[in-house]
Amino acid sequence: MEAIIMLVLMFAIFYFLLIRPQQKRQKQIREMHDNLQKGDDVITIGGLHGTIDAIDEDKIVLLVDDNKKLTFDRNAVREVANEN
Repeated sequence: MEAIIMLVLMFAIFYFLLIRPQQKRQKQIREMHDNLQKGDDVITIGGLHGTIDAIDEDKIVLLVDDNKKLTFDRNAVREVANEN
C-alpha cells in the first residue's frame, strides 16, 4: 500500500512541476500567435526583428530593413516586441 501512495505522490509532483507549467506556456504561445496583427513588431525564432506587413491563417509577411519583405510561417514568431 505504501508503494502505491509513493507512486501517486511522485506522479503528482511530476505533474505540478513539469507538465502543468509546460501546458501553460504552450497556451500562452498559442494565444500570442492567434492575436498577431498587422503592424506588430515581432522577433522570430531565428532572431530576425521585423514588422508584420501582412498576415493570414498560416503565414506572415515581415517588413525588415530597406523595405525588404520576408515570408514566414506564423509559428516562427517567438515574441511580440511592441514597445508600450
